[in-house]
Amino acid sequence: MDARRIAGRAFAWAGAVLFAVALTYFLFAYSVTFGEITAGETAVDAIVFDVALFSVFALHHSIFARDSVRATIRRLVPAHLERAVYVWVASLMLIGVCAAWRPVSGVVWAVHQPWSWLLTGVQLAGVWLSLRSAVVIDVWELAGVRQVSAHSQLQTSTPQTQSRELEVGGWKFETDGPYGWVRHPIYLGWILIVFAVGTMTMTRLVFAVVSSVYILAAIPFEERTLRRNSAGAYDDYMRQVPSKLLPRVY
Repeated sequence: MDARRIAGRAFAWAGAVLFAVALTYFLFAYSVTFGEITAGETAVDAIVFDVALFSVFALHHSIFARDSVRATIRRLVPAHLERAVYVWVASLMLIGVCAAWRPVSGVVWAVHQPWSWLLTGVQLAGVWLSLRSAVVIDVWELAGVRQVSAHSQLQTSTPQTQSRELEVGGWKFETDGPYGWVRHPIYLGWILIVFAVGTMTMTRLVFAVVSSVYILAAIPFEERTLRRNSAGAYDDYMRQVPSKLLPRVY
């Protein structure tokens, strides 16, 4: 294995570790830091700052999804490292968003035990739903590791094997588990995580609302790109699973 291949694999695996760290830090920040009750009047400037901060993170996600931007990245780095680059940037930005998020005074609701346990159960269900959905579509591919491994295998295979592997490539959308319920179960899991809290501080609410609005706004653009690039495969998937986020509702 040459040095470049080793470096590419190390870069992808380091990104996967950073991805896990970023998600863990988000869960910690939302559960602990964002849950701290801040006294005083609600500061509009803090809300404006937080909205702008998350918008930068969201804009990055939208920009990376553009075909033209992806083509530019592939000219700068090998194609099999494109996802790893995205994972690195997204993970660092998520950590930055959580670390820089400004507290906002006020409490929207406070549900006490035993009813708060029910909300905790819903939140844990959201965590499970997101993780289960990631496993179904291959968590290693999401983290950018699978692409590097596949590239290494392709480089070491025979020309006949390479031809067969390229021929079987294509679009396939899973209908197993959560993806048979709704088309975007990871997004649904996220919404459950950020809203199912016993004490909804204003700090949490701003984060929950802004991130959920972005999800609702991003879904049509994401699906339009998938429909355009999947040669009808995503249209078939939409017919099999008509609900986007809530089964039989939306």
